[in-house]
Amino acid sequence: MQICSSAVDAPRRGAAESLRRSAFRAAFTDSASVGLSFVPLGVAFGALATQSGLDWWWAGLSAALIFGGSFEFLLIGMVIVATPLMAVAVSAFMVNLRHVFYTLSFPLHRVHGRFGKAYSTFALCDEAYALTAGKQARAWSSPRILWLQFLLHMYWAVGAVAGALLGSLIPDSVQGLDFALTALFAVLALEALRERKGDLPTPVLALASALAARILMPDQMLPVAFALFTAGLLARRRLTARGKPHHA
Repeated sequence: MQICSSAVDAPRRGAAESLRRSAFRAAFTDSASVGLSFVPLGVAFGALATQSGLDWWWAGLSAALIFGGSFEFLLIGMVIVATPLMAVAVSAFMVNLRHVFYTLSFPLHRVHGRFGKAYSTFALCDEAYALTAGKQARAWSSPRILWLQFLLHMYWAVGAVAGALLGSLIPDSVQGLDFALTALFAVLALEALRERKGDLPTPVLALASALAARILMPDQMLPVAFALFTAGLLARRRLTARGKPHHA
């Protein structure tokens, strides 16, 4: 019986290993283009950290444990001037408030296990959300989503450590590193628009929300724009639901 059981389990283990490898390869392909912008941006962050007087390991530790992108750049100046923890916490909340809106449609329900869900929540970033929000990602498995987020995390951490170690070798005249993330978001936005060809009201609503936030509260443009955009989507959904006929 033991021999038969082992003979049956072996193909199952092999199939599971094959699925894991397939999920990793697919996630690597999905994340490769994003990594091209994450690495130089991480290098810029690591170089800025060391040039600001922080030890090289600080950049790697920040990238591994905080993984906050724009907030990490802000945190460098706050650490240098010894900003009180309460001010740091409030700043972190305001900068990352947009992640609250991401949870409304991020496929966390397809991630299995408590550890997997915890890491997926921690590693949720703008790029991971953008890549998993499209139609092509609706059938992605739990390993593929987790591998995608892990690879994005590693791109940022490796870039930060490399920038911290080699920051002194990067000349100040290098141009374009600070535009890498902006270019990435522009490409992701164009891909999202291409998938929703017939949905003109959504990009118009997003643009109107950004312009209104820019005019009304320029100092808090991002959270205000997200709030207006979400309110607009909810209002449109309610109006659409009212217009649909009800079947008995």
